[in-house]
Amino acid sequence: MPKLNFNPDKDIPDLAGKSIFITGGTNGLGAQSAVYLAKHNPAHIYISGRNAKAAEKVIQQIRDSGSNTETTFLECDLASLASVKKTAEEFVSSAPQLDILMCNAGIMAKPPALTTDGYELQFGTNHMGHALLIKKLLPLLEKRSSEGGDARIVSLTSQGHILHPKGGIIFDELNTVQENFWVAGSWRRYGQSKLANLLYARELSRRYPGITSVAIHPGVVATDLVGGQKFLQRAFIRVSQFGTLLKLEEGALNQVWAATADREKIENGSYYEPVGNLSQEWLGKTAKDDALAKKLWEWTEEELKDY
Repeated sequence: MPKLNFNPDKDIPDLAGKSIFITGGTNGLGAQSAVYLAKHNPAHIYISGRNAKAAEKVIQQIRDSGSNTETTFLECDLASLASVKKTAEEFVSSAPQLDILMCNAGIMAKPPALTTDGYELQFGTNHMGHALLIKKLLPLLEKRSSEGGDARIVSLTSQGHILHPKGGIIFDELNTVQENFWVAGSWRRYGQSKLANLLYARELSRRYPGITSVAIHPGVVATDLVGGQKFLQRAFIRVSQFGTLLKLEEGALNQVWAATADREKIENGSYYEPVGNLSQEWLGKTAKDDALAKKLWEWTEEELKDY
């Protein structure tokens, strides 16, 4: 059972003046994170997603909590690089600053499919969409860092990254649906995308040391990612995690901790399990492979060069 030793009401500091961008902030962990953070007086929270009606509910929940934080919905489909580019450029043109980027959105264990840009669906959504968003928003984060601000990127990965295929990331097959994973294929594709989130966060910290970049595992949480699985997969998750499946309110704790804890208590480029526990236990050789992280960065940059 993860150590739930973080109280968001008491342990999140005053966030006055901070601007926060949360992907997938219209439901699940992203929405709960927005609610937690809004109670501590940030200047502005931006929540991105595909469902404007869901966003309205989150914004109303924030208002009902008594928060005066301005909250704005940004329509964005991470499975479409054109959508990410449009959203990011509109944000940069209008937002005066960015302090915290929480890369929260994601999909899990989906059947074989491609994004609109021709990437394997889970890799394209979980990694490529966020990588382009990060690329576009890095100048704002660098600016905050250069001004002495506490710029952060919090990337949600998963213990499930250990399900990645042999070799970690099969670069030659990322423009296919990768149907050749005969055993637990949907989970191996998921593991590949979550490994990419972890490696990319560490490489970000190496290339942009002025920005605190960490990867976090939220725990296994009763969100739509679990509820949306087929019956047998859903049953497997619930049985295998019996006694440890977290409520939504618990699952959001690790990411808000990473976004707001004293910077001196956070090791840049590292991986944390709930709550705020620096973890090496789940990091195998592939997850610690700096050469693979560098290759992923360079491959991603080449893929995104026209954006």
